[in-house]
Amino acid sequence: MRTRHDQAARALAVMLGREEDERWGWAGRTLGRSGVTGDGRRVWLRLVSAPVGKASGKTWEGAADAQRAFGGLRGHRPALLAVHDVAEDGIAHRAELSEHLDQDVISGDPVLRAPDDLPTAWWTALGGALVTVADAPTGRVAVRQEYIRRALPEFLGVPAPDAITWTTAHGDLHWANLTAPGLRILDWEAWGRAPHGYDQATLYAYSLLQPATAARVRAAFPELDAPHTWTGQAVIAAELLQTLTRGDNHDLAGPLRTWADRLRARAPR
Repeated sequence: MRTRHDQAARALAVMLGREEDERWGWAGRTLGRSGVTGDGRRVWLRLVSAPVGKASGKTWEGAADAQRAFGGLRGHRPALLAVHDVAEDGIAHRAELSEHLDQDVISGDPVLRAPDDLPTAWWTALGGALVTVADAPTGRVAVRQEYIRRALPEFLGVPAPDAITWTTAHGDLHWANLTAPGLRILDWEAWGRAPHGYDQATLYAYSLLQPATAARVRAAFPELDAPHTWTGQAVIAAELLQTLTRGDNHDLAGPLRTWADRLRARAPR
């Protein structure tokens, strides 16, 4: 991965920064590192690799599709500047060159583990950005209806509703994909159609260890109390309950199950 990352940097005329600043994605699938272009512009170079037969589809094209759909999202999304593809020995490598972020993500992992001090303007910006995303037409799918029909009975013990309000969603809106003090929304691999409220409910779910922030999420997005967002909330609850069976997110288990109980009580009849 480092060799391919270096080769992509040369192909895109990027001088890479310190190796100590590199960032690895889940299971070593991605590698990112800062750099500088020939004209002095700070950038971020991310390499993603996959077998050639799997180097396509939603996640592979997510960043490029998001650039076409949203551009810089009025300053709330780092713009994609260039893409460089190469394949060798059955492995495809895609390098994505983006604007550099001069601020940190709010959390080192999806779960918020410390109190936040985010100002009202930050929440207002997030709400506006999500409205823009929700209104974007797309054929991409973030949450499959087949998954809803299977997962809600399996992990929540309730049937999937017949009527679902669909909208466009970021698809992975957690605290490791958000920056402050200026709002930037990162990682657009998974965006697409999802039940209404899915993004807001995802942020709420990953806030459960910080009750004050969880309450702030619900205050910022009062639609989470509306019946038409029940499915979006139920889906992310089921997804996280499923991760418990795989040995992940055990620190969320208690508050997550409490939330799941409340959702069951509100399930459409």
